[in-house]
Amino acid sequence: METVLGLLRHGQTDWNIDFRLQGVTDIPLNETGHAQARTAAAQLRAENWDVLHTSPLTRALVTAEYVAERFGHLVPQVSDLWLERSFGEAEGMTHEEWKQKFNADASFVPGAETLSALNFRAHKTLDSIAKDFSGKRVLAVSHGALIRVLLSIVSAGEIPRAGERLGNACLNILVHRENEGWSLQVYEPKPLDETTALNYELI
Repeated sequence: METVLGLLRHGQTDWNIDFRLQGVTDIPLNETGHAQARTAAAQLRAENWDVLHTSPLTRALVTAEYVAERFGHLVPQVSDLWLERSFGEAEGMTHEEWKQKFNADASFVPGAETLSALNFRAHKTLDSIAKDFSGKRVLAVSHGALIRVLLSIVSAGEIPRAGERLGNACLNILVHRENEGWSLQVYEPKPLDETTALNYELI
């Protein structure tokens, strides 16, 4: 039995451009983000996906709606499991401001989700997909920090590589096999478009 999990990051926002910590602040897609979401959706084949999940945050939900429009038969299922990591009082700060004020350790930011809590949630998400959607192909629209942790768990810390950013609207694919657990099928940090789609066998 093989279960597939596609992790599609939402399209670009203005805060992405400024390298601001978004967390659970509900920042919408900008014009480029809408275009990225439409382009990514255009690369996907409806017959290859059984379930569409999304974070409730607008930037992810709207991205998922573009995908749903492309598919025609799948309605996005909203779940807090796919939420971005909360950065508490640091949300809205640039990465440099965050590093200077909090030494880049959100564990000490009031209201922030700790790395251990995020890691626990990521494991819970993987367990949930493997159990509740066994044998299905699940496409989930989510966020950079959570996707990074999911990739790191499955790749035993090898992916993403040090200093490597996940582009907006990038798609990475994980596979769960009985008695083997999760593995990384496709790693692609660049946005899903006509060029990067060549790296996938079936999307």
